Amino acid sequence: QVQLAESGGGLVQPGGSLRLSCTASGFSFSDAKMGWYRQAPGKEREFVAGIHPNFDTYYAASVKGRFVISRDNAKNTVWLQMSNLKDEDTAVYYCTGGKLLENWGQGTQVTVSS
Repeated sequence: QVQLAESGGGLVQPGGSLRLSCTASGFSFSDAKMGWYRQAPGKEREFVAGIHPNFDTYYAASVKGRFVISRDNAKNTVWLQMSNLKDEDTAVYYCTGGKLLENWGQGTQVTVSS
């Protein structure tokens, strides 16, 4: 059974940091592309960051330089380190993974507010 379990969301002030974690099971993690998407209220889900099996990373322009995606294949875990958070980063963040990013987690809420 495929599972992607996100954690680490919460409330943070503008300029603050959070680290999201996603632990996967039920598929070959080391062969999988992994990524993070987000969905803000009233908006479509959008790509945030991705990391390929060869550890190449990709970022949306809106988060480049502020967010870092990383993975540990031994722990079946991918992280999203978010720094210098802005109000517009408020969203539900979803972990996704698989050869075609076909698996999704339930999401974790990130709220950036003073």
